[in-house]
Amino acid sequence: MVLQEYKPGLTIAEFIRTIRLVHYDYKSDGALPLKAYPPRPEHCLSFYARDCETVEYQHAGTKTGNLATVLFGQQTEVTNRFVGNNFLLLQVVFKPGGLFRLTGIPSHQLTNQYIDAQTIFSQEIKFVNDKINDCKCFADMIQVVEAFLFNEFKRRSYAVHAIDIASTNLFSNDFIPGVDELAKSSYLSTRQFERQFKLRMGVSPKYFLKVMRFENAFRMKNKNPQLDWFTIAITCGYYDYQHLARDYKELTGFSPNQFHEIDSNAPERLFGAADTY
Repeated sequence: MVLQEYKPGLTIAEFIRTIRLVHYDYKSDGALPLKAYPPRPEHCLSFYARDCETVEYQHAGTKTGNLATVLFGQQTEVTNRFVGNNFLLLQVVFKPGGLFRLTGIPSHQLTNQYIDAQTIFSQEIKFVNDKINDCKCFADMIQVVEAFLFNEFKRRSYAVHAIDIASTNLFSNDFIPGVDELAKSSYLSTRQFERQFKLRMGVSPKYFLKVMRFENAFRMKNKNPQLDWFTIAITCGYYDYQHLARDYKELTGFSPNQFHEIDSNAPERLFGAADTY
């Protein structure tokens, strides 16, 4: 089992934050358990080189899936993912604004969407999964995906915006600022900032920052399961535990302990790993 992130090459690093590789080869009888994905501050392009997945939106109750390449906009509810036993995923995680720069599609049109990526990108995308399966190692697989992305960026891309830079910087800073401060660092009035932010990120800046803070807490608990929730709350910039618990309830529908109990039964746990992206 492999659960790994790779830093993108220089040719695509302007748009891409990371490339994830997930590989399961589950030999036992029966299906793998579901994976509950909370909202994350990201847009993704996923390549399912072998078994595909089925996705169930927890709140909406809708199901979709069985696509070889999928474009995800910002998700605002928990999605339950069901994968096959021979599962190889390469997932491209865009920097904030990166997907908008590549496609020009207003990001709010992609929020909570699970889209066949072949309807968005060039015909070359149809051959990427076959090329991945022809590779002899993971490094070669990453090169296949990077070559596809580089060609897409050469074909069409849009200029970077100060919002993109300011939002990307959040991922290298433990401190999550307020909306006004982020707007100031983007050289825009708060009203202009909020309008441009939703165009490029798909949600309001207030919601995005809430998900950023939640993501930090979620990862910290998975990396350090011995830590108590109060310590995690204060470290991640919450006022107190109650503040963290309210955000968990709003974003997942569960208390912190309840959601992490669900996460403890995720597929990667069968292999002794944890989701620490």
